[in-house]
Amino acid sequence: MPLPQFDLENITKQDIMFILNAEREDILEIMKLANSKREHDYVTYSKNVFIPLTEICRNDCGYCAFKKNPNDPEAILLKTKEEVLSTLKEAEKYGCKEALFTMGEDADTEKAVQDRLSEFGYENMTDYIYDICKMTIEETNLLPHTNAGNFSFESMKKLKEYNVSMGMMLESSSERLMETIAHKKSPGKHPKIRLQTIENAGKLKIPYTTGILIGIGEKKEEIADSLLEIKKIQDKYGHIQEVIIQNFTPSPGIEMENHSQPSLLDMIRTVAAAQLLFQGVSVQVPPNLNYDTSQIFLICGTDDWGGVSPLSEDYVNPSSPWPTLDHLEKLTNDTGLKLKERLAIYKKYINSEYLENPELLKKAQELQDKIEN
Repeated sequence: MPLPQFDLENITKQDIMFILNAEREDILEIMKLANSKREHDYVTYSKNVFIPLTEICRNDCGYCAFKKNPNDPEAILLKTKEEVLSTLKEAEKYGCKEALFTMGEDADTEKAVQDRLSEFGYENMTDYIYDICKMTIEETNLLPHTNAGNFSFESMKKLKEYNVSMGMMLESSSERLMETIAHKKSPGKHPKIRLQTIENAGKLKIPYTTGILIGIGEKKEEIADSLLEIKKIQDKYGHIQEVIIQNFTPSPGIEMENHSQPSLLDMIRTVAAAQLLFQGVSVQVPPNLNYDTSQIFLICGTDDWGGVSPLSEDYVNPSSPWPTLDHLEKLTNDTGLKLKERLAIYKKYINSEYLENPELLKKAQELQDKIEN
């Protein structure tokens, strides 16, 4: 079958399905076409510190290596503000500019976390996160980015005051996966709930990161549908600054430990489809999950490495260490591109429309000037 003449301004589901099923003779042409959409000759990254505020989560995904049981003596129930500030101050020494706060979703539904919140003087996780982010702005040189799953509209509205951006992976728009090993014990992974959260971020003008996870039992048509659902929200609100194409990787001890991961070709097909679908949105593939193959995605047009920490591990994927910045720069330069630092908020969103808090806007502007000069 000859390669169709794609309308690059209007990629359809039929186009995406062609790409996701592309055979050997078409894949190189599709990669070339995706790479032709590259808007600049550099690849960005955010130098961050990854801080899990709690490892407790109401979901129990079959592929998760992050969640811990509240009875586990090594589990992070809830970090103190002093512990967080100490890590942030250490991160400043490494030149980090993003404080990535992660946690299990709806952790305060667990009594152990609720008790710890009460001990700290908070009623819920939103109030606690708000104070952590406020402290980060007032006492450090870092910008907060909260990635903690679903939030209500009102909670997101509150957190917006001290977050330059937020994020949550859609993972998949497939309701069928709610009946599989991947999501059957994870009510927060219902696609309607997650799509509403992403849309609420748009209504609130919160710069946002989302994406899909492939290799968890989805069908190719469901990959196409997931990308198109994100695109539909982006077309309406314009707040999505990057889309992550993340591959499932097995970790010891998880329920899906023996589940096969997606092939390199399936990752290439999916990345190329995303690159062709999205206009003015960075497409990212986590380099630590594709340590030996990450260059190939640059040839598919990807232009962002995501957050990379010189200090902390990837607590969501503990068996996949971050590459060093020297290594990333070597990989980038080898493909004829340059490595460029960015903030947790992309430059086009650094304005009063997206950052209503003058203190937050001023700090983001100062840091943007710093990385450019």
